[in-house]
Amino acid sequence: MSDFTGAQVVLPGGEPLSATINFFTGLGFKVRAIVPADNPAMAVLQGFGLTLRLDSACTSQPGHLRLLTADAAPRPALAAPNGTMVEFAPANPPLELPPLEEAFVLTRKVGGDEAFHEGRAGMRYRDLIPGRLGGRFIASNILIADGGPVGDYTHFHNVRFQMIYCYRGWVKVAYEDQGEPITMHEGDCFLQPSTIRHQVLEASDRMQVIEVGCPAVHETWGDPELQWPTGHSLPERGYGPDGHRFVYHDASRASWEPWRLGGYEARDIGIGAAMDGVAGARVVRPIGAPAPVAATHSAEFVFTFVLDGGITLQRADDEPVRLGEGDSFVVPAHMPYTLSDPTADCQLLDVTLPDEVPAA
Repeated sequence: MSDFTGAQVVLPGGEPLSATINFFTGLGFKVRAIVPADNPAMAVLQGFGLTLRLDSACTSQPGHLRLLTADAAPRPALAAPNGTMVEFAPANPPLELPPLEEAFVLTRKVGGDEAFHEGRAGMRYRDLIPGRLGGRFIASNILIADGGPVGDYTHFHNVRFQMIYCYRGWVKVAYEDQGEPITMHEGDCFLQPSTIRHQVLEASDRMQVIEVGCPAVHETWGDPELQWPTGHSLPERGYGPDGHRFVYHDASRASWEPWRLGGYEARDIGIGAAMDGVAGARVVRPIGAPAPVAATHSAEFVFTFVLDGGITLQRADDEPVRLGEGDSFVVPAHMPYTLSDPTADCQLLDVTLPDEVPAA
């Protein structure tokens, strides 16, 4: 009797079966069963996280296997004697960033819940950068309309950068090696470094967050074996290939400092320090009634979301545009623009790569 359970991938055995067995054992598979011993017609092999059943009675198509390896150099695909194609792929491929396609992007908040589309785990998404700047960046306004437990699962992302800002309501999230689950309230923020395991547990009615990430399309992997809480609190732990740290920014404890544009102040969310300057985020508000302020930059990415109140944006000789709560914009490098007439309650979410925005 076999001493293991689990699913098997059934493939034709080929003639002779020994040739197919030798092919797969040459790739690193191990024989777990063979029947009959004197004239094999079926064999079970294990390797690469797979269990293969090579069966001479199988008449289905020969199949295609994708084997993940630690090899840095590419390996050509091979054909097994039974016709199965075997493809090799790196188990931990380097993150690929699409070329940046710079553009001015203005996204207005239009409509109610119908502006959001269905996404993962019952969450609803509103795209804030529809063109994704060539696939380099994504920004989403995410809504959970009905509060309570969230149908999420433990997962992680392979990303360069990803942050979650609590825009309205509250949300409870568990994070790997960051102690007990954390409840994030309006104004708070998480930096989710690459590969950190996490799970959204619970949310308030009408909860909204702003999520900004790079690249726009990235891998999300489940990790169902991880149990919450992990029993560790390691605030200085580095995650992913760059060793970036987790950030929980508690808005109630934040301090305000002058912003890079005169007449405004900002509370720094701490992302710049945790990412060694790769990215940064701040909440910005006016000091009194500031005069119009002109700006330009040479950064990779400058994204602004109007959290509260209103402000006027003007590009060069274009007509000024009055922005309100829920509107957002991306300003490309070397494009002059002016901010003016903020309301007293105006607050902006300012997300940049790098953290320190260089002048043009």
